[in-house]
Amino acid sequence: MVLYRSFKLRASSSSGCQAPPEDMHILTKHCSALLDLSFHQFISTAFSGQAQAELVRWSECQHYTTQVCWTFHSGAHGIGAYKAGVILKGAYCQVITQGRDGTIKYWDIGEAGLSRNPLTTIKTNSYHFCKISLLNKPRAKIQSTEVTKNDQKSEVSETEMQSRHLEDNGEVKGPNYVVIAGEDLSVVEIWDVNNSERLMKLPHPDSSTKSRGMCMAVRAFLPSESQGYVNVISGYEDGSMVWWDLRNPGLPVTCVKFHSEPVLSLCVDNSCGGGVSGSADEKIVMFTMDASIGSCLVKKEIILERQGIAGTSIRPDGKIVASAGWDHRVRVYDYRKGNALAILKYHHATCNTVTFSASSKLMASSSEDTTVALWEIYPPRN
Repeated sequence: MVLYRSFKLRASSSSGCQAPPEDMHILTKHCSALLDLSFHQFISTAFSGQAQAELVRWSECQHYTTQVCWTFHSGAHGIGAYKAGVILKGAYCQVITQGRDGTIKYWDIGEAGLSRNPLTTIKTNSYHFCKISLLNKPRAKIQSTEVTKNDQKSEVSETEMQSRHLEDNGEVKGPNYVVIAGEDLSVVEIWDVNNSERLMKLPHPDSSTKSRGMCMAVRAFLPSESQGYVNVISGYEDGSMVWWDLRNPGLPVTCVKFHSEPVLSLCVDNSCGGGVSGSADEKIVMFTMDASIGSCLVKKEIILERQGIAGTSIRPDGKIVASAGWDHRVRVYDYRKGNALAILKYHHATCNTVTFSASSKLMASSSEDTTVALWEIYPPRN
């Protein structure tokens, strides 16, 4: 049975006054802990993935009642993460799922439902808890380099990699690159989803980040200064973060250490001028990034009463950032000033994910209490 509830919430504002009532909806169609959550960027649909490796699709046009539920990966491992991809020619929706069974799968979900077989299955042999980062910018580039495919090395030119993402009529195909923590726990890998090819490892095999421990969080982004080349920021077990520009993958842009415990979540704003990190320690860190000089500096350090931030997300309009905490709380901040706006206390277990819709009108949080909460909090006026 699907539970759909709507009621009003009053959240404390940064000024201490009561904010206007905010809408909240609770979605329950899950029988196990929620591990990840994502809005599709082009259609009014949200997806939630759970520990038993099932994916549920929620439709706004049907007032966020569930439409279908699929098992995508081995139930013994669960869905570690998933990302809604771009719409391809003649298709309704694509989704990329990451299982804790060492695979990434790319699915076509049409109006008739899920395709019987995935479009692509990538055997990454990566079994830990770092969530994938999808970069589906049509013109994103990766520097020519040796790539590994079936343990055989070959040279793939930049032109060839770009041409593989073109349809016969010249239209750009959907999700291009996925960044993951690799089979070697301290190494970041970049994969071409459409061709199931591993394009690059970070750092270069001749160097090492083993002293930093496991890679716990990754985020791919595309600064305007990078001339279309992909950038990656990765967080590690020792609390450090490393920024890579894939024009020169052998040498990081910069390395910083803002946390004393493992970095569990990273997000970068749409302007690529900064981001937010969450950790197993008691801090949320807002930081600035300047690609022209390779600097990453603390803008705001928020000290919490309780440890553990499992998820962070910056709203697409760049005005609000939210965090999902081990203490069951969702915290909302002014991203530009760092001021606290609200603490949302609906969930009754660890919050694993918080995310925003592309329109910036909705925020969603997921928890190990098996529920998804949809919040209309501080929505844009226009």
